[in-house]
This record gives sequence, C-alpha cells and structure tokens, in this order.
Amino acid sequence: MAESDDKWEGRWERVKGKAREHFGRLTDDEVEETKGKRQNMLGKVQEKYGESKEKAEEMLKEFERKYL
Repeated sequence: MAESDDKWEGRWERVKGKAREHFGRLTDDEVEETKGKRQNMLGKVQEKYGESKEKAEEMLKEFERKYL
C-alpha cells in the first residue's frame, strides 16, 4: 500500500466531511462509498467531474495538500 493510501485510510473519519465540501459534485453516499481509499476517490472524482485521470489526480493532490 502506498504512503498516500495509508494517509487516506488513517485520517478518513476526520476528513470525509472536507472531501464532501471540496468535491461538491459528490454526494454524501458517493463519498462514503470510497471507504477512505484514494483510488476509489480518484475514480469518483474522474467520473463526476468528467475529467481525465491526470486532471482528477491533480484535483486529488490539491485536496491532500490542504487536508491530509
């Protein structure tokens, strides 16, 4: 497991509300469905925002810099 995956899972309960605020197009249920796994969140962001994997990755990294 990558270090960023550990960060996500270890801090998920604390930051999931921030994830919902930051990624406003995601519903509460969609955020919960990711189960704190970075790869799952990446897929949700890519799907809901209609972005390339690279752009979704940038969006996720911005979130990580702010909250993880």
